[in-house]
Amino acid sequence: MSPRPDPPQVDRVAAGKAAVAARQARAAVKAAVASRSRTALDAAETGWSDAHSAEAGMRIRELLTSIPGLGPTRVARALAELGISDKKRVGGLGSRQRVALRDYLLRREGVVPARLVVLAGPTAVGKGAVSGYIRENYPDVHFSVSATTRPARPGEEHGVHYYFVSDDEFDRMIAADELLEWAIVHNSYRYGTPRPPIDAALAAGRSVLLEIDLQGARSVREVMPEARLIFLLPPTWDELVRRLIGRGTETPAEQQRRLETARVELAAQDEFDYKVVNNEIAQAAQEVVNLMAVSAP
Repeated sequence: MSPRPDPPQVDRVAAGKAAVAARQARAAVKAAVASRSRTALDAAETGWSDAHSAEAGMRIRELLTSIPGLGPTRVARALAELGISDKKRVGGLGSRQRVALRDYLLRREGVVPARLVVLAGPTAVGKGAVSGYIRENYPDVHFSVSATTRPARPGEEHGVHYYFVSDDEFDRMIAADELLEWAIVHNSYRYGTPRPPIDAALAAGRSVLLEIDLQGARSVREVMPEARLIFLLPPTWDELVRRLIGRGTETPAEQQRRLETARVELAAQDEFDYKVVNNEIAQAAQEVVNLMAVSAP
C-alpha cells in the first residue's frame, strides 16, 4: 500500500487555524461558565441543539470543571455516578445520558427537574388505587388525561376523567403527532395519551404522572426516553391472585386470562427504571411521589 500523500500546505494551514479557533471558542465557553455569566446547562443544551458548535465539541470533563466549586475529584465522582465517560463530548451523549446530565445540572442550580413518570404494572396490582391516592393527597402532581373515542359514562367529565373525542378528531391527533402512544382496546374504542398537555406541564416545571399498561409504557419510552418508568409490584403472586379474585368483577374464565397476562407482565419488570411494591396504598403512593421528586404537602 502506497503511503498517503501529505495534504497541501494551504490545507494544513487552514486546518491549524480552524483548530486554534475551536480551542479559543471552547475556552470562551469555559470562561463564561466559570464567571457565572452563563450556566453549564445552557452550554450543554446549545451543544445538543447545534452539533457544529464549540459547546458540542467540549469534553464533558471540561464543561463540569468550569463550574465554580467543582474540582477534578468531584467531577470524576459525578461522571461515575452519571455513567458518563470523561472522554465523552457534549454533542456525543446519548439521550439517557443527556437526561442524566441535565438533571444533575438542574439539581446543582437548586431546581427540581420536572419529569414524566409512567406508572405501570400487572392487572389487579392496584395502579388505580395508588394513582387515586396520589391525586387526592399530592396536588403538586399533574396527571395525564387520556383521550378516548368511547362515549362518556355516567359521572365522567370531559377533560377530567378522559378527553372524549370523535373518531375524526382521534385521526387528526394521530396525523398531527399529538399522541405519545395509542391503542385499540378490546377490539372496540381507541385510547391514547395526548402530548401537548404533558409538554405544557413539563415546561411549567410540573411533573406529570401517567398511569398506563405495559405496552403503552414501552411506547412512551420509545418516544420520550427521558421518561421515568415505575413498575408497581404485588407483595407476592398469591396476593395478586387474591386481589383479582376478591374484587369479583370478572368471570372465572376472564380471571384466568388476566392471571396469564399478569405472568407475562411481571416478567417485564426489569425493563423499568424503578420498582415499587404495593404492600399498602399510602406507602406505595409515597414511594412513587418520592421518585417523582415532588414533596408531599
